[in-house]
Amino acid sequence: MSSRIVVDPVTRIEGHLRIEAQMEGNQIGQAYSSGTMVRGIEIILQGRDPRDAWAFAQRICGVCTLVHGVASIRSVENAIGAKIPPNAELIRNLMIGAQYIHDHVMHFYHLHALDWVDVVSALSADPKATAALATSLSSYPRSSEGYFRDVQKKVKDFVEAGQLGIFAKAYWGHPEYKLPPEANLMAVAHYLDALEWQRDVARLHAIFGGKNPHPNFVVGGAPCPIDLNSDSAINSKRLSEVQDIINKMKVFVEQVYVPDTLAIASFYKDWFYRGEGLGNFMCFGDLPGTSMDDPDSFLFPRGAILNRDISTVHDIDFTDESGIQEFVSSSWYDYSSGKEAGLHPWLGETNLNYTGPQPPYDQLDVEQSYSWLKSPRWQGHAMEVGPLARVLMLYAKGHDLTQHLVNSTLQQLDIPVRALFSTLGRTAARTLETAVLADGMQGWLDSLIGNIKAGDTKTFDETLWEPESWPKSCKGVGVMEAPRGALSHWVVIENGKIDNYQAIVPSTWNAGPRDPNGQPGAYEAALEDAHVMYDPEQPLEILRTIHSFDPCIACAVHVTDPEGEELVQVAVR
Repeated sequence: MSSRIVVDPVTRIEGHLRIEAQMEGNQIGQAYSSGTMVRGIEIILQGRDPRDAWAFAQRICGVCTLVHGVASIRSVENAIGAKIPPNAELIRNLMIGAQYIHDHVMHFYHLHALDWVDVVSALSADPKATAALATSLSSYPRSSEGYFRDVQKKVKDFVEAGQLGIFAKAYWGHPEYKLPPEANLMAVAHYLDALEWQRDVARLHAIFGGKNPHPNFVVGGAPCPIDLNSDSAINSKRLSEVQDIINKMKVFVEQVYVPDTLAIASFYKDWFYRGEGLGNFMCFGDLPGTSMDDPDSFLFPRGAILNRDISTVHDIDFTDESGIQEFVSSSWYDYSSGKEAGLHPWLGETNLNYTGPQPPYDQLDVEQSYSWLKSPRWQGHAMEVGPLARVLMLYAKGHDLTQHLVNSTLQQLDIPVRALFSTLGRTAARTLETAVLADGMQGWLDSLIGNIKAGDTKTFDETLWEPESWPKSCKGVGVMEAPRGALSHWVVIENGKIDNYQAIVPSTWNAGPRDPNGQPGAYEAALEDAHVMYDPEQPLEILRTIHSFDPCIACAVHVTDPEGEELVQVAVR
């Protein structure tokens, strides 16, 4: 019997996402992903000074603030042919790396872990046995019987008061939860530890960017001067703080995040064979060793993998107007060239046209437009982007640490390489790349300190600042790897002003709807792979796969009034 499961809104994500699954018996037949907020940031940026674009583009999202700022700055620098100082690249790398590590840990514990961890089950755990489990996995100091007993009491107090708070509205007791009570208690304790940890590590952005969220940037380099004798610049004390933050990051990643991922995954090995999806993966590359003009120096390599063939990495040409294109055949937009056309971002249009049902509605009309997300394609292919794409690219390119981490993980869990192409493969890849980045952070800081000791303190090239020195007409693309995947900002500049601006974000690649050829997006394809639902009223299986992508729909769709006026005020009293 055919039926439709609707999950709206999908929670524990950033933004507003609706998933509909057409069932064939107890298995998902077709899945549909709908972004339910409207886009508009590109319209706001038209006619503005390109040097200010980052401050607007950064407000695309309250989580991904840094990466949109960097991509925007890079698009302008690419357009005008700017070469920024080496110290600026190192500072940007440190800020980007910190964003990844902070974001991935927060995602695992606070957005995704509750798909696998039954919080209420932790009440029946033996704290002594939990301590024994934790100490068998790592040397993390918060692993005593007393510590776990205190955490258990906190959870018990929540439950007895009928106020689960951050643990409310979940499917506790669902038969698909498989962790023993002691593993659940350990994970809940680390959930709470991560809340404290993230507060401290977020300070790195404030040191280099003045504040967090929404740190400052500047076309031509980094906004923070280096002067070891000044209290208002990057000095010895602040560099020491950065070192302390990196140490704290590495300890938590190595002693908590990685062991927890492996421990939890060992109870859910069947999820290494679900949610495979498209089999096409793309990485724009990032974290340069020299400059953004030298992709061979990137920590994350640039390229595309098709049909799960990791033996062949395809080149990406951003200037090829038949390469990356966005389609709107299933989206609530119009193109002047028609709904079936694909447009390269430099030629992109943002013409809103909502033709869907008026909310609330029972289900989408998927034969028509059904999302505020566009459908990006590369050489006509639907692509998955994100941690799995990056880890596969590193693995395919022979990156030593990645190969060691991947191979040891596969061996420990007794699973084949193909298991990476799955729901739990995405989750494992996110954890492993965090370990790679924690290692890279130390190298970038060492290089920055080495430059300073050698007398190089330059972080900004002021000659790039004046538009009078720019070409009258130019266009550029700022590419990077955001935590959720390949991110690109595209700008066309005429007479020193923005003539066109388009942003294609990771969640547009992954969460976008079907294209004119009927190709599903990555979310849709993954849900259509081996998803058997235990209870349609508690769609835990859908949440597991969707959360494995770490959706950020706020990045993919944005709200604006057509006249640019304020829409709402929120007051705190």
